[in-house]
This record gives sequence, structure tokens and C-alpha cells, in this order.
Amino acid sequence: MHGTTCARPAELFTAEEQPTLLPVPGVYDVPVFKRVKVHRDFHAEVAKALYSLPECWIGQYLDVRADTELVKFYRRGVLVKVHPRQPAGGRSTDPADLPEHKTGYALRDVTTLIATCTAHGPNIGIYAERILDDRLPWTKMRTVYRLLGLVRRYGARRVEQACSLSLDLDVVSVTKIASMLERATETSTRRCRRRSATPRPDSPATRRIQLHPNTIDHRHRGEPLT
Repeated sequence: MHGTTCARPAELFTAEEQPTLLPVPGVYDVPVFKRVKVHRDFHAEVAKALYSLPECWIGQYLDVRADTELVKFYRRGVLVKVHPRQPAGGRSTDPADLPEHKTGYALRDVTTLIATCTAHGPNIGIYAERILDDRLPWTKMRTVYRLLGLVRRYGARRVEQACSLSLDLDVVSVTKIASMLERATETSTRRCRRRSATPRPDSPATRRIQLHPNTIDHRHRGEPLT
């Protein structure tokens, strides 16, 4: 019993104070702020996802505010584009951002890209064609650039073999190609380490191991070898 109010605090709270309390607010959605560049494929990258923007912004840097629901692009404080937030690896493309009169130029870039891949190997070229076989092929150009990055890293011969195997399995994924090459590199490294750790048959270490015990005894006694 409270000495001043002459009431039990718990009962007083339940009867008078609790009904006036407001609901507990939800968790604050902390936004992400960054500055991004709009690339030639009409897209900018935010948190590993791609978002399209009108042609006029290609080559320009825009400010971004991204929360769990929306991604907003600003130019000097003026809102120029809004997209729904996409997960990592996702893409949000507004067809209005890709004008029809630019299709010819974009397809010309795509053709050049396929030719570049084919120069490294026929299967690499076919793989690039499969990647770009899309209604909006220029939106897949970054994936082909990643494939070319694998050529620079692992060499054309190994990427050609990986693309050939992947095409046989009808799997078109540069991520899978990268995984295949990485596993092959790890396996090759382990084999090299095992070879280097095994003494050669004609090495001094191997000859010492193969010496007969009697021979070693004769050497210690200074007697001639038999």
C-alpha cells in the first residue's frame, strides 16, 4: 500500500495509467546513404542489386537513400527515381528508362561483347550468347564482363573447358563457372603440394632410406662397402 495514494501501485497502474499508454513503436528502419554512378547499361548498383535510371543520368553520380522498402535516387537534393528495394543479386528495371531508339546502339555493344568472348574460345562465345539471350540483352552485359574477368584470372583455356562442360549440362550461370574454376584451382594446388612433399626416387633422402643396414654399419666401422 502506497503511503501517499493509499493504493496499491500495481492496481493503480492497471486501472488508470496503462489505458493511456501509446503502443510501443516499431524498430527504426535505418536507411543506407551512398553515392553511385549510373553505367552504360542504364543501371546503378546499390547493396549488390541493380536499379535502372533514365538515359540522361548515364555517367553521372547520384545520391541514394535506401531503406528496407524503397531505393530513392537524388541529384543535388532533387528526387529523380524511386525503385522497390531488391535483395542482393536482384534487379529492378523500369522499361521506360530504356528508350527504343537506343536499342540499336545497345545491340551493337552486345555484338562486340560476344565477338570479344568468341576470340577467347568458341564455347566462351556461345556462353556469352546464352547469357545475353534476353528481351533486354544490355541489362546482362555486366554478367558477360564478369565472365571475361574469369578469363583474365584463370586463362582462356580453363574457362573454355568450364563453359563447354556447363553448356553440356545446360547450366548458364557465371557464378557456377567461377565455382568450378575455383575448385579446380584448389585441387591442383593440393596435388602440387603432395608432389613437392614426396621425395624423388633419386634424391639423397630416398637413397639414405634405401641403404641396407649392413652398409650403414660398414660405414660406421670404416670398412669398405661390399
